[in-house]
Amino acid sequence: MRTVTPFTEEQARLLVNLHQRYDAWMSAEQTLHQMPYDLRRKEVAGKAYLYEIHDRGGNGKSLGPWSAAQEARFGAYRAAKADAKLRRDGAAGTLAESARLYRALRLPMLASAAGPILREADRRSLLGSDLLVIGTNATTAYAIEANGFIRQLPDETEDLDLAWAAEREAEDQRVWDLLKTVDPTFTVNTERTFQARNAKAYEVEILVAPSRAGTMARADRPRPVPLPEQEWLLLGTPVSHVVVCRDGSPARIIAPDPRWFALQKLWMAEQKKRNPQKRPKDHKQGMLLLDAVAEAMPQYPLDAGFEAQLPGELAPFFAAWSAQRPPPVLPSW
Repeated sequence: MRTVTPFTEEQARLLVNLHQRYDAWMSAEQTLHQMPYDLRRKEVAGKAYLYEIHDRGGNGKSLGPWSAAQEARFGAYRAAKADAKLRRDGAAGTLAESARLYRALRLPMLASAAGPILREADRRSLLGSDLLVIGTNATTAYAIEANGFIRQLPDETEDLDLAWAAEREAEDQRVWDLLKTVDPTFTVNTERTFQARNAKAYEVEILVAPSRAGTMARADRPRPVPLPEQEWLLLGTPVSHVVVCRDGSPARIIAPDPRWFALQKLWMAEQKKRNPQKRPKDHKQGMLLLDAVAEAMPQYPLDAGFEAQLPGELAPFFAAWSAQRPPPVLPSW
């Protein structure tokens, strides 16, 4: 029995359209995020100044006395902001249409609570560069990468695991600012300082490889505990796909290379420190995902070249998976 049931032509076509429309919408959102909240001409003690406004309360700072150059800057800002809003609003309608069709076609879906966090991370250009989606939520993207439904593979959970992956040191509280923007009720779990939880008990966990632990700002939160096994999730080529949440909203997932993700899951299933209730699921996910890669993801080869890259901890799991695979069907001629 095959592990992957291919999407229909209609489903595959919808995924392409969804991705394109989301990219157009998010490009405008990213432009707006990078711009100042607002610029205004203000009179202070009888003199005019150009002010950069930071929030709805009107708080801001002076950019200097009003002049011809400041007027030109003000006009360029207004024009650029209007253009970005026009592009965003124009893309929103077609994106919503694609999201509705996605749900109607019963494509793999993501839990609704993950959507706002992933969209805000994308708006801040953090996905892929600073944050990777790991854990069960990543499997939704793997199904799309395989262009089909992965049999018996869970595709959503009621929490969100993110890996900090930035190569350069961050000076600001990128994760904490992100979470508090999405939901001000997020607080750090004092017993598990790598985890944040909001008023609805939705949990976000941050994990990190030792090689990237030093790039997270010291004041940022939650504080992940460096785990050596997270290094494996930084290898290979990540996948990037747009999915739709159960509430009908779209979001992008950028997740680790499925081969390394699967092998890490198999390794975790054998660790005594791992929650005993999660170990069987880890094993099942790892085996099914490797099967899916072998069947439907030729862009991620499981050949001798890949096997030669494996560290000693993972090589036995790859060998065990390979041994249980049925032999290839040879041509009859």
